[in-house]
Amino acid sequence: MSDMKSTPIVEQATNEVVPDMTRKALEQRIRQQEILSELGVLALQGASFDDLLQKTVHLTAEGLNVQFCKVLRHIPDENRLLVVAGVGWDKGIVGVASVGADLESPAGFALRTGKPVISNHLENEERFRTPELLAQYGIRRAMNVILQGDGKPFGVLEVDSKADDEFVEHDLAFLQGTANMLGMAIERERTERHLKAALARQQFLVKEMNHRVKNSLAIVGSLIQMQGRSGNSETAYQFEETARRVSAIARAHERLYRNNYVESMDLGAYVEEVCEDVDSSVSHCTVHVEAERGINIQVDDAISVALIIVELVTNSAKYAYPDGTSGKILVNIEREGDKNILISVCDEGAGFPDQFDPQKSRGLGMRIVQAFAKQLHTTLTFNNRSPGAEVRFLFPVN
Repeated sequence: MSDMKSTPIVEQATNEVVPDMTRKALEQRIRQQEILSELGVLALQGASFDDLLQKTVHLTAEGLNVQFCKVLRHIPDENRLLVVAGVGWDKGIVGVASVGADLESPAGFALRTGKPVISNHLENEERFRTPELLAQYGIRRAMNVILQGDGKPFGVLEVDSKADDEFVEHDLAFLQGTANMLGMAIERERTERHLKAALARQQFLVKEMNHRVKNSLAIVGSLIQMQGRSGNSETAYQFEETARRVSAIARAHERLYRNNYVESMDLGAYVEEVCEDVDSSVSHCTVHVEAERGINIQVDDAISVALIIVELVTNSAKYAYPDGTSGKILVNIEREGDKNILISVCDEGAGFPDQFDPQKSRGLGMRIVQAFAKQLHTTLTFNNRSPGAEVRFLFPVN
């Protein structure tokens, strides 16, 4: 019974409402909602900021059926609003033209008070002066809303028209909606800019640290060499070996700051560079690196791997090819499954002695290698080949 009574009421309401809204107006409102949805997606998807600004002015103008729209960015030091995106304006306006940011300007009033401004009759407007830019284009009506940022206004979103009809509250609601969507992107852009600045600062500090470490180690190496020259031949040799190792660490750090390595690096490319720097103690040997590219690991781990390789190459040159005889040393780096990197250093020399036990070796070089291997949570395997010797280890990488 109640359903039967309600039907005439609904019909009566429909008959009263529909004639007041033309099909064209309904289509415009629907299109406005579609535009707001489209801008919201663009803002969240991470479109470039400039592209988003330009897309916003085009869609806003379309949604309000006006020829002109612009984004005005506040320039506090100059107390003006610069046109940074626009549609309908001649070439040379965007990025150049500006309006005042004071309370006497419609855009300035919206900026200063945060209140939207509708001026349907600029020629008769008593609240504000008509900006020269609008007068130049024969603009008769304008609407402005503030563009907020992260705590401070970015500027103003404005639409302008030469037509005689008027902007209404529905139009203002749509303009405010587009401004809100753009405000999300403004906050995102500012956050990204701050993060990039912070990252750039961090990278600069890391590079500076590696540069200073390299310089400090170079000084230490020089002092060790000077001290070695004052002793006997055996002492001088020990000092020379120590200075060589210090220099290897210094060169490893030099590669870091020269190549902008901060958090991670391509291990293969880095090892190739480090092996190119191996000093004259292996000049009688040919060092060849076969390294798979695209294996990125943390910088600290890469340094440890590189220093192990340098030490193993130096040992091969010293013991596999004694008395300066020439020979080859091969360094190989490749993936082993999804979670490991296989690294090997081999030669074609005399091989390891029959009773060789790396765990019992008293040599400083072997102790250094074992210490770095422990730091990397790996174990080195020593094998004789025919001919030569090979040291290999699996390095687990995240």
